[in-house]
Amino acid sequence: MFSFGQVVLAEVQFTDTFETKVRPALVLFEEYGNVVVAGITSNREMRGVPLSVGEGAAKVSVIKLNYIFTISEKMVKKVLFSISKEKKRLISSEFSKRLA
Repeated sequence: MFSFGQVVLAEVQFTDTFETKVRPALVLFEEYGNVVVAGITSNREMRGVPLSVGEGAAKVSVIKLNYIFTISEKMVKKVLFSISKEKKRLISSEFSKRLA
């Protein structure tokens, strides 16, 4: 069972091919064996919510709120860490703005 705020290492599909690669992702929610995640990148030029090494990231990274996808729970290799309550609130607020 996965929950909002967990950063996982998961097998994800590239947006422009059918190839997959193991990458970090932020769990948004899990339901019926499907996990909805937001991609995480170390490319700091990308837009999104910053994620620091102090928060648990291997490198300074960005949670890409415009890169949302669903994966099978079987594609999750492991849980890396969980983000703070403050960061969860920030992400929830950013999604609310986009959905308004």
